[in-house]
Amino acid sequence: MILTGAEITRQHEQGRITIDPFATGQVNPNSYNFRLGPTIKTYTSDILDVARPNPVRTLTIGANGLVLQPDRIYLGHTVEVMGSDHYVPIIRARSSVARLGLFVHVTADLIDIGSHNQWTLQLHAVQPLRVYANLLIGQVTFWRVHGDITLYDGKYQGARGPRESEIHRDFPHFTTPPPAGAGS
Repeated sequence: MILTGAEITRQHEQGRITIDPFATGQVNPNSYNFRLGPTIKTYTSDILDVARPNPVRTLTIGANGLVLQPDRIYLGHTVEVMGSDHYVPIIRARSSVARLGLFVHVTADLIDIGSHNQWTLQLHAVQPLRVYANLLIGQVTFWRVHGDITLYDGKYQGARGPRESEIHRDFPHFTTPPPAGAGS
């Protein structure tokens, strides 16, 4: 069951939902609008490798904004630190942003219960699009859970700013990474 905007506000006031900073003007009928932070990361390699850390370039969105190009993933972040130990957050683009062809999460819209972060956004524009820091870019909904709760305690917990993929840290659990340059 999804929480209404009024219930999101109540649960925030009771400390059961973290949104910092919180602005009542960003509360919607059943969601909360979040803003794009000023830092963007983009991968610099033409071929990414899940078995190794991938190099990134860090950009700051200036007063004139930043043009996102198609066929790239840009890692942005929310201004707000958000999370809950009681509800499951799900993020989406605001419809006004989506109508311009901007995806804010590609496929990773489900935030684990217990995850408290400035959430990393996986930005993908279908055509060149200029974005600005503090843009109301997306919205979060909060959903009630059923069953025993296990709080998230993973590799991205406590993130501030955009975090690049750390999937390479999962490799010791599955297989030995191939040698550098193999399979290219």
